[in-house]
Amino acid sequence: MLKFICYPKCTTCQKAKKWLDDNNIEYELRDIKENKPGYEELKKWHEKSGLPLKKFFNTSGLLYKSMKLKDKLPAMSMEEQLELLASDGMLVKRPLLIDEDFVLAGFKSSEWEEKLIR
Repeated sequence: MLKFICYPKCTTCQKAKKWLDDNNIEYELRDIKENKPGYEELKKWHEKSGLPLKKFFNTSGLLYKSMKLKDKLPAMSMEEQLELLASDGMLVKRPLLIDEDFVLAGFKSSEWEEKLIR
């Protein structure tokens, strides 16, 4: 079953949830603030996604900006970045859609349609 990891107050997450519901796609909902992803989960998702690790950071978030991560991330190792992501769910890009074969970070309806509607 698909895992839909989101922050319910996020408008992008709300749009993504509506898209899933409108397309009758079943998923397991997980609130990223209440149940943040751990280091190993994030590492596995990153490897499966094929995306640069930076794509897993919520670059528009207040926490990201207040920590000045734009300047700090380039000097950090992958392990340090994963540990940082695992420390607070609000640093993680959302929504995340996790399947056995793919991981999507953020919501782009065209990307989701390509993966989910056959």
